[in-house]
Amino acid sequence: MEGKALFIDSSVDSKSKIGFGAHLVLDRVFPAASYEANIKVNRFENTSSTKLELQNLLWALQELDPSIDRLVIYTDSQNIVGLPGRRERLEGAQYRSRSGKLLSNFKQYQEFYSCSDKRECRFEKVKGHQARSKKGPIEQIFTQVDRAARAA
Repeated sequence: MEGKALFIDSSVDSKSKIGFGAHLVLDRVFPAASYEANIKVNRFENTSSTKLELQNLLWALQELDPSIDRLVIYTDSQNIVGLPGRRERLEGAQYRSRSGKLLSNFKQYQEFYSCSDKRECRFEKVKGHQARSKKGPIEQIFTQVDRAARAA
């Protein structure tokens, strides 16, 4: 799959419910280098870790040039990586839990599926927080995005 690479990560303070999302878009994955100047950071309020992951991804997707039709998304979020596989169940249940309660992040799930219908997306799970010696180029780039979110 050709196209762009999108690296995303976020960090939230559960007490204040304030979080920061960070993302980096590259033409393709390059050998490890410093990309700090190209990382975009955004503040989100009244959020949780799960909601922030979704908000950050949606923000990053909205920031992309609409002509980008193929994208590889690198994240350490199992929730994000699993969303394409959960679509049929979530839509079939009308974004409700087994008890019938509307899911708290249903709007973000709907927006995610709408955005992902507009371009071909592939999700890659990145192992976050590993020893530097075990990091390949992807993990080294992801670490820069992770640090930007945490520093914010």
